[in-house]
Amino acid sequence: MDVARAAGVSRQTVSNALNSPEVVRDETRRHVLEVIERLGYRANQAARQMRTGRSRLIAIRIDPGGDGISGSVLDTFLHGLTETAARAGYRVMLYTAADDRTEIATFEELLGSFEPDAFVLTATHHDDMRASWLLERRLPFVAFGRPWSELPDARHPWVDVDGAAGTEAATRHLLATGHRRIGFVGWPPGSGVGDDRRAGWARAIAARDLPADALSRAVEDGIENGDRAARDLIEADPGVTALVCASDSLALGALNAAGSSGRPVAVTGFDDTPVARAVGLTSVHQPLGEAAAACVNLLARALNGPDDPGRETEGHVLLQPSLMVRRSG
Repeated sequence: MDVARAAGVSRQTVSNALNSPEVVRDETRRHVLEVIERLGYRANQAARQMRTGRSRLIAIRIDPGGDGISGSVLDTFLHGLTETAARAGYRVMLYTAADDRTEIATFEELLGSFEPDAFVLTATHHDDMRASWLLERRLPFVAFGRPWSELPDARHPWVDVDGAAGTEAATRHLLATGHRRIGFVGWPPGSGVGDDRRAGWARAIAARDLPADALSRAVEDGIENGDRAARDLIEADPGVTALVCASDSLALGALNAAGSSGRPVAVTGFDDTPVARAVGLTSVHQPLGEAAAACVNLLARALNGPDDPGRETEGHVLLQPSLMVRRSG
């Protein structure tokens, strides 16, 4: 039975529901998909690609899990991206790469073999050559993370979570509960994300005219490093009663140091990982599902606009995090 006739819509509407769902009303799209499911219809992807010139593939790098704590953040984002992309008629393709240069080489390989329609960049950083390479070739992409070296004049769409707002909220919470000397455990300078998270802590401290000198430590991410940095801060300054950390991994180390210090020290983390929830760590929650949906929406706008799918596309989305208060702080 013809899908369009069974659904009571035109064949073009059925085609749009499958190939360009963003141009179809949600109610109509759901109705068409229900009819397709009831009839057992399956679209031929190869035929669709030949007809539209689209692979309906979005490529994104997957990173090693690290310590298994902070790595879960990207896992959550990938799940949201895959779900949202599927609703828009796309599939997500995963690849690995050790650094920018090997990732660019992977771009070339994927474009030659699978012809993905677009890319999602993660782990953005200063002077990101991946973005420059894609822009020069007018290939559609969106970055999950700000283009730190180009703000505020970025020439490509990006989605990010306001890290400074998150650490500022954590610091304000600690100030409101009576803490005055609040330390910060973060990453070495030069990381866009790390510098941003440190800035939120510093802003909240400065707003109360409280001293911040010597209250910050910078280490590579990890529980052991967080333990060492927090221990150093606590021992160097007996007045420190709270620590704001740039990640849950660092915060878990800081909890160890606080527990062995002999005095109460509140600790907050960042990312609201499953481990943070399990141990009662106060942490900053990122709206990763919303971020994934925003990435797909920006890509759909780039891919389904005028004739040039690789044109520079406006669209910057900065999402607000929320503080999840638990017993650690």
